[in-house]
Amino acid sequence: MPRYASEPAQHHGAPRRTAVLLVNLGTPEAPNAAALRRYLKQFLWDPRVVEIPRPVWWLILNGIILNLRPAKSAAKYAKIWMADGSPLKVHTERQAKLLKGWLGAAGAVDIAVAWAMRYGQFSIGSTLDQFKRDGVERVLVVPLYPQYAASATASVMDDVADWIKRSRNPPELRFIKHFHDHPGYIGALAASVREHWATNGRPDKLVMSFHGVPRRSLDLGDPYHCECQKTGRLVAEALGLTGKDYLITFQSRFGKAEWLQPYTQATLEKLAREGTARVDVICPGFVADCLETLEEIAMECKAAFLSSGGKEFRYIPCVNERSDWIAALRDLVSTHLSGWPLAAQADLAATARAKALGAKA
Repeated sequence: MPRYASEPAQHHGAPRRTAVLLVNLGTPEAPNAAALRRYLKQFLWDPRVVEIPRPVWWLILNGIILNLRPAKSAAKYAKIWMADGSPLKVHTERQAKLLKGWLGAAGAVDIAVAWAMRYGQFSIGSTLDQFKRDGVERVLVVPLYPQYAASATASVMDDVADWIKRSRNPPELRFIKHFHDHPGYIGALAASVREHWATNGRPDKLVMSFHGVPRRSLDLGDPYHCECQKTGRLVAEALGLTGKDYLITFQSRFGKAEWLQPYTQATLEKLAREGTARVDVICPGFVADCLETLEEIAMECKAAFLSSGGKEFRYIPCVNERSDWIAALRDLVSTHLSGWPLAAQADLAATARAKALGAKA
């Protein structure tokens, strides 16, 4: 027999609200080895993330990786940790607050907005539980991954589905699958590059670095590679670039298997050896700065480029709290909320039902 979580008390006549849930990857509790071990254990055990037979992967994960990697990862997090937590947590929280304000300014004052993480603290399930206690009956889930990948977006869907299995009375749900070619997002990316160039001048080459995934995922039908290519092409077109002006690369390779290529760091080293003096790097697969952008790109890849003979390396930050990005997020969310009643409309319907029940009694 399944066991369901207890439901909050019903309050007849209470408004049935609509909510938006922004979801990002995750964050450890602190930049130390113990916290990273807990975080990595959850993250790397997800079968969406690592598609290796479970018995074999359990031995590798628990026997090797969780004994070696947490301390190294903690040292990297310590370099970028902010007063209020990890950059990914800080920026995601700010984006949710700004989105709430922008939706309110557009007239959607009754829509709740919250944020959650797929791994680590601030879980999806706990946030959905709070929505339920607040009378939310419709939830739009927005994984903050512009390009769809089974290892990221679908994992969010899995976690929501697991919560539904434990819920006796789940809300209506919608998901945004991707927004890799959304005009507002492309516009915000292009504007950030233009502003950077207006201040710092143009580079010899613009490198657009996306998070990598195993090459096998492309062969199995994952559209991630194609969506990254489209994002890069659209940004280049918005900037008026030709093929010789930019490159699309993939970072964060893990393990010995082949991942999507070309690899970011190897490409940067090659550019430097061939005489490219200055590069700018932007990461259009992330809407918020995080370990992969601030440490891997802005620190590790910068050092690799300069040590290989490059002269100047500049990292262009993610869209973070840019007003054009928040406006694009508002427009994206508003489109996907279409057809759902606002709380004010639902309130009238609930009141009418409550009166009808009272009359029958």
